[in-house]
Amino acid sequence: MTRKLLVFILLICVQPFTASAQPTTDYAWWNPAQNPFPAIEGQAWPKEVQSPYDRLPAQAEKTVRPPVWNLSHNAAGLLVRFRASTDQLVVRYAVTGPHALPHMQATGVSGVDLYALNSDGDWRWCTGKYAFKDTIEYRFTNLEPNDQYHKKGREYRLYLPLYNSVKWLEIGVPKGTSFTPLPTRIEKPIVVYGTSIAQGACASRPGMAWSAILGRKLDRPLINLGFSGNGRLEKELVALLPDVDAKLYILDCLPNLVASVGIAPEEIKSRIIEAVKTIRQKRPTTPVLLVEHAGYTDGSLNATRRKLYSDANELMRQAFAQLKTEGINQLYLLPQTAINLEMDDTVDGTHPSDLGMQHYADAYEKSIRTILSEPVGPYSTTKPCSQFRDAAIYDWETRHRDMLALAKAKPPRIVFIGNSITHYWGGQPQAPISRGADSWNTLLEPLGTQNFGYGWDRIENVLWRVYHDELDGYAAAQIVLMIGTNNLQLNSDTEIIEGLAFLVGAIKARQPNAAILLLGILPRRQGEPRILELNKGIAQASGQLNVTFADPGTVFLGADGKIDESFFTDGLHPNAEGYQKLAGKLVPYLKPVEQSVRKKR
Repeated sequence: MTRKLLVFILLICVQPFTASAQPTTDYAWWNPAQNPFPAIEGQAWPKEVQSPYDRLPAQAEKTVRPPVWNLSHNAAGLLVRFRASTDQLVVRYAVTGPHALPHMQATGVSGVDLYALNSDGDWRWCTGKYAFKDTIEYRFTNLEPNDQYHKKGREYRLYLPLYNSVKWLEIGVPKGTSFTPLPTRIEKPIVVYGTSIAQGACASRPGMAWSAILGRKLDRPLINLGFSGNGRLEKELVALLPDVDAKLYILDCLPNLVASVGIAPEEIKSRIIEAVKTIRQKRPTTPVLLVEHAGYTDGSLNATRRKLYSDANELMRQAFAQLKTEGINQLYLLPQTAINLEMDDTVDGTHPSDLGMQHYADAYEKSIRTILSEPVGPYSTTKPCSQFRDAAIYDWETRHRDMLALAKAKPPRIVFIGNSITHYWGGQPQAPISRGADSWNTLLEPLGTQNFGYGWDRIENVLWRVYHDELDGYAAAQIVLMIGTNNLQLNSDTEIIEGLAFLVGAIKARQPNAAILLLGILPRRQGEPRILELNKGIAQASGQLNVTFADPGTVFLGADGKIDESFFTDGLHPNAEGYQKLAGKLVPYLKPVEQSVRKKR
């Protein structure tokens, strides 16, 4: 073989390896447990835990049974939220226990699960390549880093292992990409006390536990106090529940209270009754949802197993009836028939598969939406969701947090709900843009008006805000609603009107004594004819809804039916002079301050 031929062969052999070599990515790492503000969501006692990813306060070690305490170290229900503009990210962490159970996938026991929200509030699931070693690693690649509206990245929610304890965890993104840790949400959580089924057995991954699915459906924080084999309504654990200022308490413990556990029937009934009364002593008005045993999917062929859950459910119904007879209000029952497990919904007759978890979550959602007056309708305008479209100007979630804090500190007399047209008018919380501060301060502020406008909001985003406490905890004199212009490009007139009617119903449920003023959509460049007809439909709907309608936007129209551009910055948003004209037309419809209130001020 000649020297030239040998060199040629070597070049051919080496070239593929050279071409396949990939540059090493340099990552910036974030540890949620070391974040300066609370970032681990799903903990009821975040400042009292022994280890960063525990579910019970350290003091509980002295009161609860050892099996309950040991299970409280499992990270079931915990998640971290962050916003990132990256096409890849890595999660690395270590756990304390084994990586598998005989009947449950390791990805559910010890894995993590990543979900994303787009700017319109729609959920997306992210697949990851994982390796289970001493340090577990998940790699998520080929992510779309941004949405069409901005370059601020998207929100991610990382669900932590269901049946293992996290020793440490880090999230890495390539250096130079944006990464923003998000604080734990401040809305009242749903608290679940239950068994292995509540803890997450046997979901294939953490995001498929029914509690996680329910948390996404309601888009609300959820505290998972499921303890495998040990959800027994014990007084030591029940006594901890009222510590949490919850939106709703769920007691789903019957699968661990069947006869085979060895607890006498009268004791089971007594535990149910005493658990409810313990919660009621400190939380007299918070709803409590009792849950029947969902049954075993082999129960139709196994009389012994069928009797176990049938007897337990009879005890639950007796306890529920007694509590209602004693005058316990805001108490609800989710029956076995509502959960309605099907033949293929479990992996072992008892513990749900992902399919069974979905059916559990569906049943819970239906019941809870009724309890909390949070219905969902058939159109996008009747399905509550968050948004992050105007991120270049303001942070939607931060404004929501500020709104809740301000309304609590200084309850508004008039609530003015809207989109950017309202948001960038003036008032508090102060917006980054204020085009009509003079008219707001002169005409609206003296009436006790608070600005509940959010840039880029649609009807469904306002519905989310109403469902997430912005109208709770105070009694307003009047609610002013001007929303819908951002739905024009997406929805029919019928969908917009139905959405407004749905929204008015939600407002009435939370502010039954407030007068509601429903405003027509303001005319906009090249949209005048449609808006004219749409406002006629809104006016007609207002009569059926028994609310006041006003159409102050007509002040902007000329004789030809077109807007006068001199009152706008862009054919949609009024300028200072436009806001002055709008205020002049609107103020006569606003409730005046009573004489007694003026004297107090």
